[in-house]
Amino acid sequence: MQGTAVPSGNDMSGKNFRTVQTGQRTNGEGKQVSNKVLLATPDNEFELMRPDLTYIDLPHHLSLHEPTQSIEFVYFPNRGMVSQVVVTKDGRTVEVGVVGNEGYVGAGLAVGLSRSSVREIIQIAGDGFRMMGNALERILRSAPQLKMILTRHSGLQGMQVAQTAACNRLHDIQQRLSRWLLMTQDRVNLGVLPITHDFIATMMGTDRSTVSLAAAVLQKKGIIDYVRGAVKVVNRRKLEKSACECYAVIQQFEDDLGLR
Repeated sequence: MQGTAVPSGNDMSGKNFRTVQTGQRTNGEGKQVSNKVLLATPDNEFELMRPDLTYIDLPHHLSLHEPTQSIEFVYFPNRGMVSQVVVTKDGRTVEVGVVGNEGYVGAGLAVGLSRSSVREIIQIAGDGFRMMGNALERILRSAPQLKMILTRHSGLQGMQVAQTAACNRLHDIQQRLSRWLLMTQDRVNLGVLPITHDFIATMMGTDRSTVSLAAAVLQKKGIIDYVRGAVKVVNRRKLEKSACECYAVIQQFEDDLGLR
């Protein structure tokens, strides 16, 4: 069973840890928790959250939040992946961040923001837990370690957005595609990713033919295999070598913040 580190005692540095295993926590309905934020929350603070955690399915293309809307709910995915997307006035989109079971959606609330400028949409179906934003704000007043954990994730998401923006501007499509596939696989822990070239193109702010050409190069090198509606990662090590430095930079952010 997978576990995650939990700060022990009153240590706020995150350096002293004990482990809570996936499935050892449940919400009030008895649904098992595998979201790493919820597993990393100290026992007494998780008990404050537990009655307000509602289990939900997260189907493909479900919109969790639209740009400029008030943040009504926060979401803690167990499985699946959320894309954070910037939408322009003319309807074009580009992905600036991704969230899986390592994080949560609605990060602005932890740092005092009530709105977000991005669309947050389910791109790989899964399940997880939802909580009213005002319930989280109330709980945070009595949960300093949870606040620290959520603030760290908010910082990581900001760093990820900045790095992704640089990546989209400076690196070629093959490097960007490799980085994106690695980040997606990290979050859903699947060898075969249920994604299409059209979807990848939309997320990367480019056209399908450009993505298809880059995917064909990776396939010819034996790095991935593409079947209709899915991409199989054949050689993870080669995929890492194919990616730009942005993937390693984002990983280092996570290590520095104690989030991996």
